[in-house]
Amino acid sequence: MRIFRWVGIGIGAIVGLMLIALAAAYIASNARLNKTYQIADEQIDIPTNAASLARGKYLVTTIGQCVDCHGDNLAGREFLNAPGIVRAVSANLTSGKGGVGATFSTADWVRALRHGVGSNGQPLLIMPSQNFNHLSAADLGAIIAYVKSVPPVDNVPGSSEVQLLGRVLFAAGQIDALAAESIDHSAPPPADLPHGATVSNGRYLVTVGGCADCHNKALSGGPITGAPPNTPPAANITPGGEISGWTDADFVKTIRTGTNPAGKQLSTFMPFKYLGRLTDDDLRAMYLYLKTIPAKPTGAQ
Repeated sequence: MRIFRWVGIGIGAIVGLMLIALAAAYIASNARLNKTYQIADEQIDIPTNAASLARGKYLVTTIGQCVDCHGDNLAGREFLNAPGIVRAVSANLTSGKGGVGATFSTADWVRALRHGVGSNGQPLLIMPSQNFNHLSAADLGAIIAYVKSVPPVDNVPGSSEVQLLGRVLFAAGQIDALAAESIDHSAPPPADLPHGATVSNGRYLVTVGGCADCHNKALSGGPITGAPPNTPPAANITPGGEISGWTDADFVKTIRTGTNPAGKQLSTFMPFKYLGRLTDDDLRAMYLYLKTIPAKPTGAQ
C-alpha cells in the first residue's frame, strides 16, 4: 500500500505544479492582454474626394485584406474559432448599432490601424497593425475615409476570448497575437510613395500586405509559425525559390488564378482571393521587388 501512497503523493505534486503553471500563464497573459499603451495623436487628413475613397476601398479589399476578417460589409464576425485556444471576433467598423464607426474619432482609427491599440488604450487581438504601421499617411487617410463611408450595418459581434490552452501558448511565446507589442510606437510615419510598377512600390505592398507573416522575415518560406500543424508550408518567394524561373507575367497570372506555372494549385491559406484583385502594375511591382531580395534556401533566415 505504501507504493500507492507515494504514487498518490507524486500525482498530487504534479497536479499542483500544473495548477501553478496554469495560474502563472493566466496572470502573465492577462497582464499583456490588458496592458495600457499611451499613443501620441497623429494628425491625419481624411479626404472626401472620389479618388481617395476609391483608393481606400482598393486597399481595404486587396492588400489590406480587411474584408477577410471584418466581412464584405465590414460589420464584423467570428473569423477564427480554435476550441480551447481562441475565439476571435472582429469589430463592426460601420456606424450601425454595435459598430465603432459611430463613436471612433480620427485618433481612434489611427491608433487601431497603425498601432494595434483600441480606444481604451489596450492591445487589439489578431490585428495586423505590424503591417499597417507602414502605411503612408495618404493611404491611411484613404482607408479611414472609405471605412467611414460604408453604409451602416446593425450588428453586435461580441467579444474575442483567449482560452486556457491559448493563454499557455501565448505566455510561452508560441502565439504572436498582439501587434502592439512589436511596434515602435514612436517611429515617424513613412513617406508617401508614387504608385506603379516600381521596386519601391513593390517593397511597400509586400510589407503592408504582411507577406512576411507567413513566408518569414527573409521571405524564404517553410513552416508557418503559429499555424495549425496541417497547414502547408509557405513557398520560398526569394530568387532562390520557386519564383526564380518565373516571368512577371507568370507571377501576375499565379496570383490572379491561384495556380502556378507548373499547374499546381496554391494553398487556400494563401490570400490570392484578395491579392488577385490588385492591378497589374501593383502585382508587377511586388514581383520586381521580390527579384531584388537576397536568394535564400527554403526556410533560411
